[in-house]
Amino acid sequence: MSFAAPALTGAKPDQYRELNAQLAALIGAERDAVANMANMAALIFHQLPDLNWAGFYLMKDGELVLGPFQGKPACIRIPLGRGVCGTAAATRQTQVVPDVHAFPGHIACDADSRSEIVVPLLVDGECIGVLDLDSPKPGRFDEDDRAGLEAAAHHLIAASTLG
Repeated sequence: MSFAAPALTGAKPDQYRELNAQLAALIGAERDAVANMANMAALIFHQLPDLNWAGFYLMKDGELVLGPFQGKPACIRIPLGRGVCGTAAATRQTQVVPDVHAFPGHIACDADSRSEIVVPLLVDGECIGVLDLDSPKPGRFDEDDRAGLEAAAHHLIAASTLG
């Protein structure tokens, strides 16, 4: 299956409705979690404006380990509770950070990143990983991004074999 579409424009709720429809079509009946995460990271990276990184960290042996992503090379391991990703995993709550330099304990994998959003991936209340998006634009992420990305994460979890 080939997939190519221009980057999404318009109001954020409309962008996320379209993104999530594209994600559903892209995943289809595929159940492999890594394949679905890889395609989801690529879709998000190429469809949403003002991103410099989009991808996943997966929980392994009590820490987050780099998973499928798009962007520059990234930190490989993140301790639980450390940085934006580790905080999202530990609290099981989406973290919307308008200025990463103001976030206590921020881990700078890419010096160009200025804002970040991290959505925990929850299965039966347990965090199995996180979806992480970075932007070079301060204040890039807001509540519309939270709602849209949480919906995308729920679709990924429901469509994939995890655990």
